[in-house]
Amino acid sequence: MEMLNKSLGELSEALTSRAISSEEITKACLKHVASCDTKLGSMLWIDEEKALKEAQASDLRRSKNQACGVLDGVPLSIKDMILCKGLPATAASKILEGYMPCYEATVIEKLRSEGAVVLGKANQDEFAMGSSNESSAYKICKNPYDHEYTPGGSSGGSAASVSAGMCFGSLGTDTGGSIRQPAAFCGVVGVKPSYGRVSRFGVIAFASSLDQVGPLTRTVRDSALLLRAIAGHDPRDATSVREPVPDYVSELNLDLKNKKIGVPREYFAAGISESVKASLMRSIDILRQEGAEIVDISLPHTPYAVATYYIIAAAEASSNLSKYDGIRFGPRVGDNADLLSLYELTRGELFGDEVKRRIMLGTFVLSAGHFDAYYVRAQKVRRLFANDFAEAFKKVDVIISPTTPTTAFKIGEKIGDPVSMYLNDIYTISANLAGLCSISLPSGLDNLGLPIGTQLMARPFDEQGLFNIAAALEAGLAFEQRPLELCHE
Repeated sequence: MEMLNKSLGELSEALTSRAISSEEITKACLKHVASCDTKLGSMLWIDEEKALKEAQASDLRRSKNQACGVLDGVPLSIKDMILCKGLPATAASKILEGYMPCYEATVIEKLRSEGAVVLGKANQDEFAMGSSNESSAYKICKNPYDHEYTPGGSSGGSAASVSAGMCFGSLGTDTGGSIRQPAAFCGVVGVKPSYGRVSRFGVIAFASSLDQVGPLTRTVRDSALLLRAIAGHDPRDATSVREPVPDYVSELNLDLKNKKIGVPREYFAAGISESVKASLMRSIDILRQEGAEIVDISLPHTPYAVATYYIIAAAEASSNLSKYDGIRFGPRVGDNADLLSLYELTRGELFGDEVKRRIMLGTFVLSAGHFDAYYVRAQKVRRLFANDFAEAFKKVDVIISPTTPTTAFKIGEKIGDPVSMYLNDIYTISANLAGLCSISLPSGLDNLGLPIGTQLMARPFDEQGLFNIAAALEAGLAFEQRPLELCHE
């Protein structure tokens, strides 16, 4: 169906004009998932019956001119980290296999209040720990542009489902780049909101001081629509911030005159591929041609980003994941064993290798004798990152960089080299450490036909300014997303 190639905004307009019904487009999405996802692996759990009921309810509301909003009747996918009542929530881990939440995340409540149709849960790296979606305990997810390549992670299923035309948007989570990196690899738009902009209530925790929920869509405008629906203060989340939420779409302004774009000199170090560098320079030229001033800036603590992030994230993960012991959630191994053996057997057999690696690292840096040397020091360096960005934003409106140093890598290429995998997040990590808002948008293809992402970062809670400049850049880039039929290859 041609409509599957449209943007979320275009579908919303078609639903409003009754050119198509929600039931029709939801059936088309479900059919596309059934025919395409056996090879792609982007979805873990689908509730076809419930999705169709939601679509029919939307059509009834529209027939009475009682639509809830622009998302009414729009099919979306949801990362498996986010609780949806009536759908499994496993975080792609065997240790939560069969877990059915009895309540919903705040972001899902907000989507349902807007009338959105939830198709199902998207694949991901186990507990959001990974950059390739290869640590999922259930199945490998592949890149819609080339099935030999990873879609990125940890929100790989969300990015792939949008890229392949299975849905019109998705919610992912971003702890160190887990929305933006897969968005870059799959040729879609991904937004990490400011820390505290979106409620984390009902979201399975990885690293609580870094996690944020955000949208993955086909256009900047679509991301603005979706973020507007899920943003806002939530008293059930102690980290949720009382900041007014603009109407990002109605306030879009693509005029770049007097806008200043910062280019960090540290982001051109060794490791960036020539195709990614060339794409970034083209993006910078477009912004300059549109009237923006390009400013050379420095973020001097960039070399310490990866080490700082992986100490803090692993420490918080070891604490957050201690609750998964075979007693309170999910299955258990060793019913007849003593308590300690039950813990060891359950966690040893049901956690994947990457999760166990990070739990052990986090437990080590929090242990007596190492706490001050690693965790406390990392928190002090984190403060320095925030200071670097605060100084930079005195001079510029946004900061531009590659989203990733290379395009997508082959499945299995880096699975045996965790450090090489971690370095994929080198450009995205800092926004999480400093609590910034950030966006990745597709800016071209490399010589293999794989997408390249350009990242923009703005000061905390300036998502409006971020969307304005991103939309202007998007218009200049004129990136053509490939036809969804190619996902069948």
